[in-house]
Amino acid sequence: MSILKVARLGHPVLRQPARDLTPDEIRSDAVRQLVRDMHATMIEYGGVGLAAPQVHEPLRLAVIEFSGENERYRVDEAQPLWVVFNPRVTVLDEKTEGFWEGCLSLPGLRGYVERPRRIQVDYLDASGEPQQCVADGFLATVCQHEFDHLDGVLYVDRITDPTKLSFVEEYARYHATGQDEAQEPDLDSDGPRV
Repeated sequence: MSILKVARLGHPVLRQPARDLTPDEIRSDAVRQLVRDMHATMIEYGGVGLAAPQVHEPLRLAVIEFSGENERYRVDEAQPLWVVFNPRVTVLDEKTEGFWEGCLSLPGLRGYVERPRRIQVDYLDASGEPQQCVADGFLATVCQHEFDHLDGVLYVDRITDPTKLSFVEEYARYHATGQDEAQEPDLDSDGPRV
């Protein structure tokens, strides 16, 4: 496994739509290696998800994994490694939930983003087979954050209140302490429970 270079804000690969993979591509040795490398990269940088465009691959692929004991955010749930190809999202509940999100491609920043709290994800699994999953809460946020990358969208594009964009240090000092009505969990890259 290799640790891959993460594209940062300003690199064109983060703003272009990614392409779908065919089932044959999904099952290929090259894509399986890419998935292993993406997972290793996500762990190395402390993320909870990583989309292929973030490692300079304009493909509709994301990996998601987080523990309920992660120190960077407070959630009671855990998500084992989930590899998602060609995801399509359907909103099941228009009511939104907000989290302080971060991103490996925008290091050192956090922003408060509200997203639909319950979604359905239709996708292909690592065998190239169609699957469907319902995600809610933090998992739905992580999915939407990661899958936005596949369309060239970053979480900062979804911030509706520009006063809720902060450097990590100021987030910890002024927002994570309860002085803000926003919930405390943050997001470092970007899952539904499968």
